[in-house]
Amino acid sequence: MMRVGFAGLGRMGVAMARNVAAAGHELTVWNRTAAKAEALAAETGAAVAPTPKALADASDIVITMLADDPSSHAVHLGGDGLFSGQAPMICLEMGTMSPDHIRALAEGAPAGMTVIDAPVSGATPVAEKGELMIMAGCSEATMEPLMPVLEAMGRHVICLGSTGAGSVMKLAINSLIHGINQTLAEAMTLAEAAGIPPRSAFDAIEASAACAPMISYRRPLYLDEAAHEVTFTVALARKDMEVTAALAEAQGTGMPQGRVTLEKLKAAEACGYGARDMASMLDFMREGER
Repeated sequence: MMRVGFAGLGRMGVAMARNVAAAGHELTVWNRTAAKAEALAAETGAAVAPTPKALADASDIVITMLADDPSSHAVHLGGDGLFSGQAPMICLEMGTMSPDHIRALAEGAPAGMTVIDAPVSGATPVAEKGELMIMAGCSEATMEPLMPVLEAMGRHVICLGSTGAGSVMKLAINSLIHGINQTLAEAMTLAEAAGIPPRSAFDAIEASAACAPMISYRRPLYLDEAAHEVTFTVALARKDMEVTAALAEAQGTGMPQGRVTLEKLKAAEACGYGARDMASMLDFMREGER
């Protein structure tokens, strides 16, 4: 068993941290909103760190599950940040970050501290089951000692060799996911406009060759978004696509469909959809694009 610190207890992070504790690891948690850390500690028996530095001091591995580059920068490099803690330590960056940010963290880490990008693919229900897919920017040899912790959270770990490669792959996959989400919204809107009931239209899509796993496990949200908890917001999807578009431009790679997806997400956010689940893009297409 290992001493594991966990920073960032949002929808995904709390499920992942809960699974780490359930696997028997010695868990310490920190969250910007302390009440979330205290609630999880009361549930799991984890310790609560008052600062990221204290979290680092108490851990052999620190996992961060944060929303974006600025929040990650603050947790690592801010006052009493992770980088002011004791080394040696491994930082697993499991949120969706830009590869440039990951490389900057890796280069700026204190001597003896290793930063590895290991973002995940899978929605909240998948995280709760411990069945995430993990993309690691390192070699299999580097990841091997950490597998007992990763296996508490995921069913499949893919090592991509170099620092930042996990981040690149996560952005590529998310661009595909958000594109599918947008295209599904358009297909459903077209079918409904022709008089096909939403449930029947979804049944046909789900039974077709076009059905991706995310379409099936997000079915309840697509058919009745308001009746279910948010799993991934429009604002986060927009952030993902902005970072991906910037990466594509830096790499000289064309991304015409991705840019259309980004513009639709921006438009939805401007219409007040930002805090709603990304499944609400179906409502946006119904209400705002006719």
